[in-house]
Amino acid sequence: MTAWLRPLLSLGGPPPAGALRLHGGAFWFDRMVDGQDNIAGLDAVPSELLDRLKGPLEAPNWLRNGPPSIMGILNVTPDSFSDGGDFLASDAAIKRGLQMLESGADILDIGGESTRPGAKTITVAKEIDRVIPVISGLCAAKPGAIISIDTRKARVAEAAITAGASLVNDVSAATFDPEMIPLVSQSDAALCLMHAQGLPETMQLNPSYGDVVGEVFDALQSAIERAMAAGISKTRLVVDPGLGFGKTGAHNLELVRNLAVFHGLGVPVMFGASRKRFIGTITGAQQPKDRVVGSVTLALEAARQAVQVVRVHDIVETKQAFDMWKACAFSGQN
Repeated sequence: MTAWLRPLLSLGGPPPAGALRLHGGAFWFDRMVDGQDNIAGLDAVPSELLDRLKGPLEAPNWLRNGPPSIMGILNVTPDSFSDGGDFLASDAAIKRGLQMLESGADILDIGGESTRPGAKTITVAKEIDRVIPVISGLCAAKPGAIISIDTRKARVAEAAITAGASLVNDVSAATFDPEMIPLVSQSDAALCLMHAQGLPETMQLNPSYGDVVGEVFDALQSAIERAMAAGISKTRLVVDPGLGFGKTGAHNLELVRNLAVFHGLGVPVMFGASRKRFIGTITGAQQPKDRVVGSVTLALEAARQAVQVVRVHDIVETKQAFDMWKACAFSGQN
């Protein structure tokens, strides 16, 4: 397992002598911390890791620079844990998607199969029937909108890309369907590789890790290598540590504390904690729709660690929080 190191990121300045800017942007760092909370100077860090951290970010051309892009969650399902059934009808889903874009979403993530803990797999045909009318309708109503398809199935991804999707968000890191990576390789779409331990049906029964940060990092590194070996350029890849997918609440919190580790993979990092169960466990908010404040707090922590994309249900609240954070954190930046 990789002995991981996390850059201790800062904003403001000027940075001290010898500090490096993360991907040449506003965040800088001059120290790293390991899994035992030991702090090291940059002279003790492998040069390969420093090159990935300081080099230009290899990213899809639609991913804007700077603070996180907001990905809005739009589930066209009867059983998703938070909004299942709310937008099952195509017209309602299209209307909701347009509202999310108007409210500040940079990307829309359309899902037709719930992957909540305990969820059952549905057929490819049913998933296509749910998502394609919505993707087609949104692309027609809002040309140029960045649409993501949240699926583990290559045939669903193929139909969505044909309908206008620019990103395939695969919660299995393209391990569920062996045809996913070849399909994306033959397209122009980007691919988000998310870490999950196990399948939705069983992933929360007994998740176990020796070192969750290091093991997730290694799994995502392997996923990147598999994708690149199949011809998918690094500029088309995004990673997600997969909070709640085969992780306990303690695992989730450890990943949140160390999100900046994943910048060492050299691709954009996506973060999705919106309304998840561990927020309710900590705060007492048992209903997913009552977890907005906890969700926004986690989104701000992701922003503080320079994550490039946050995946959220609550667009207005997240954008308002980001606008205030940016006004404070980036004022007077050199």
